[in-house]
Amino acid sequence: MSQTFKRNTPSHSEQTVYLAAESAGNDGSAIMSTSSSDYTLGERICKARDASGLSTAQLARRLGIKTATLQSWESDRSEPRSNKLVLLAGVLNVSPTWLLVGRGTPPATDTPVVSDLDSMRMALERIHRQAQALADEIAVLQERLDGV
Repeated sequence: MSQTFKRNTPSHSEQTVYLAAESAGNDGSAIMSTSSSDYTLGERICKARDASGLSTAQLARRLGIKTATLQSWESDRSEPRSNKLVLLAGVLNVSPTWLLVGRGTPPATDTPVVSDLDSMRMALERIHRQAQALADEIAVLQERLDGV
């Protein structure tokens, strides 16, 4: 099911906009998608900031803006200029396109990947072996000192 709307824009006298709605089941009700494109710019900024583990004040400091400015971006009261948007995307490790329209790779979550867990286990085992070797060396030195 699609609807067509016409609207006037400054650059074009008339622009046709198509809105498509998927229908579910026999009742024809619309399915609401929960993809990143359904979020507003402010919600995507907030989501990316949370994923990066930064507070509003920390991110604002890194961007060289006031905390109130960042808060107004996150609450959709205003939008960043293009230079700040690109800087924001870089700091948050997301693409400017994802911030603007929700297309592309969303921010990484804090859940470790299996390969990260394997490397952590290997590092832990290596450190454990080193600690055991140090304990053995300490015991040998202690015996030598006790024998003197």
